[in-house]
Amino acid sequence: MERLQKILSAAGVCSRRQAEEFLRAGRVTVNGVPASLGDSADPAGDVVCLDGRPLSAPAERLYLMLHKPRGYVTTLSDERGRRTAADLTADCGARVYPVGRLDMDSEGLLLMTNDGDFAQRLAHPSHGLEKEYRVTVSGRLEGCRERLAALSALEDGTPIAPARVAVLARRGGRWVLSVVICQGLNRQVRRMCALAGLEVARLVRVREGPLELGSLPGGRWRRLTEEELTAVYRSSGRKTPE
Repeated sequence: MERLQKILSAAGVCSRRQAEEFLRAGRVTVNGVPASLGDSADPAGDVVCLDGRPLSAPAERLYLMLHKPRGYVTTLSDERGRRTAADLTADCGARVYPVGRLDMDSEGLLLMTNDGDFAQRLAHPSHGLEKEYRVTVSGRLEGCRERLAALSALEDGTPIAPARVAVLARRGGRWVLSVVICQGLNRQVRRMCALAGLEVARLVRVREGPLELGSLPGGRWRRLTEEELTAVYRSSGRKTPE
């Protein structure tokens, strides 16, 4: 017997968190009986339905790295008709969803998967996977590295862990910084830069945990290698996926 959240996630229809919402809303049945949060089922013998439709056989687990370009939103669909990260992975052979977020004006490494356990493990703040950004800034440049590294809270008082900041290049009125954080709060790096008197011209996520964007072109995706997948699980406290 397995929890229904895990069965729904393994079928590739949603994450475990979304599955909990579906269960609370009464959208899931087991053998025709409405299911509740906390219920279990036998994936081999029970008929589990979402909105009246039986789940298909578990999809192949896919773990993708996407180089999200600027101008794409990190959602599966958008009511305003904007381009989405899901549009860029539509040819991967399965429905995958993003792990974490990159705002529309940011670009770089974005993980996509149909494995809800993997997504939850990487996105949960307790695992503290480092995220490295290359940030092109202008404004109050002198002393900006020290100001960014000294920040302990955002403008609304939300506490943040200290960032590691390095100056990579100086190009006239703009500097390129490496900013490494471990929380990934909403628009965190942009908010930090604003507090430090900096204007962000470009923001690219180049690393998440042991995974590096490398030379992957903008708008393209690739599968994670077995070595990369193992490294991710080790860095988040587990050896391999179940």
